[in-house]
Amino acid sequence: MRTIVHRHLGKVVAGAAIAVAGTAVMVGITLPGSAGADDSGGGNGAGQTSQQAGQGKDQAQGAVQPGVVEEAPAEGDKGKGRDPLTDDETERVEKLALDQQLFRSSENVEGDKGPQRITVDLAEPDESELDDPNAPRRAEVSFYDYKDDSLVTKTVNLDTGKVEGTDTQHGVQPPLSRAETVEAAQLLIADRLGAGLKADFKDSTGKELTSPDQLLLNSMVYRANAGTPAALADCGKHRCLRLFVKAKNGPWIDSRDLVVDLSARKIAKVG
Repeated sequence: MRTIVHRHLGKVVAGAAIAVAGTAVMVGITLPGSAGADDSGGGNGAGQTSQQAGQGKDQAQGAVQPGVVEEAPAEGDKGKGRDPLTDDETERVEKLALDQQLFRSSENVEGDKGPQRITVDLAEPDESELDDPNAPRRAEVSFYDYKDDSLVTKTVNLDTGKVEGTDTQHGVQPPLSRAETVEAAQLLIADRLGAGLKADFKDSTGKELTSPDQLLLNSMVYRANAGTPAALADCGKHRCLRLFVKAKNGPWIDSRDLVVDLSARKIAKVG
């Protein structure tokens, strides 16, 4: 059946080619006579034919012109109203919120001077400003201070550049930042309890696990509960987490029975 169809299509294509060739011959014979008739009326026939052919070509070209994709406009240095914070605003508000006193008295996840930045978000307007289209834009910057396990949140007025409020809380555990998750993985790789993780990584990839850069990482805050081992009793007050680990271009590796206490920089096993 396939051969018959191919042969039939071949005949159709051949017939169409003959028809086109025949039409071309007819056009070749007819055009000179038509041109001669037009010439007798003023000699413009050839010119009109060329012009029409040119217009047809232009129309054909216009029909197949590729679409033009315009680049997105460059982001301005300042948003308006409830627009998300721009990159410039985010950088500026973090600098405004991190004064010298906070920098000198705090520590980040690696134990260096300065608190660990957690989030920078657009702040909600005050109730009195809800219907005001010209209400000032404010941002909330949150830091975690590993020196005393506190969450410090500062509200910055983007119009005036002033810090309008500071809130310090203990026992509050916001979502973990990327830097904290990477540091937890580094601690786990270096700890004796990370031996199982490294063995599973080598079995699945054939390579030694030496750096968090070899992993895709997710994390979740861990809080102590009734069945928590004594070594993790401070989790909730301390900054603790569980890691969810996947080898890059490889499988998931189960490490859910291990908890990293970032405040104490220790690893403990649960379950």
